[in-house]
Amino acid sequence: MRVDHLEFLVEELSMEAFLGELLPRLLGDRATFHVHVHQGKSDLLHKLESRLRGYAKWIPSTWRIVVVVDRDDDPCEDLKHHLESAATASGLETRTSAGAPTWQVVNRIAIEELEAWYFGDWAAVREAYPKVPTTIPNQAKYRLPDAIAGGTWEALERILQRAGYFSGGLQKVEMARQVGKAINPTMNRSPSFNVFQNAVIEAIT
Repeated sequence: MRVDHLEFLVEELSMEAFLGELLPRLLGDRATFHVHVHQGKSDLLHKLESRLRGYAKWIPSTWRIVVVVDRDDDPCEDLKHHLESAATASGLETRTSAGAPTWQVVNRIAIEELEAWYFGDWAAVREAYPKVPTTIPNQAKYRLPDAIAGGTWEALERILQRAGYFSGGLQKVEMARQVGKAINPTMNRSPSFNVFQNAVIEAIT
């Protein structure tokens, strides 16, 4: 059965802005989508089970739910277990538990946060902010986007400020929108971005 709509549950406005630019290009005319924003990660995790219970009462068979959270400093396995347990308790079948295209919920984690996905496509960052150096992905500390130490958004802010952008502090929503417009889904070096993207494509294929 063809999936024709995706519901995204995200923790903050920057992810909503990013997906708002990315998803129309990723989905084309194959499916519609809606992004639901929460007041941070703790708010999303706190409300997740009850929200999924609500979906379980009425969600059509042609819809899928995609939950996206930042890992931050949480152990990845513990965070994934929390997400999976919330879905299981709600009566919805996750991609991990289903092992088949009939899943209703997929949980995806940005490691360590959304900004790692920008490091994964530095050409997109440079298209939005052309004064940043081209050599950033060649530097050892930035070579693996999901393994950047010391805070991904802080590292990105330092690079942008040295190039003359965001002197008053990184504007996350603005950057999410600008990079989201430019990002190439097929060229990203962030493993967590690719795992996210693959689940979305699988849902509508």
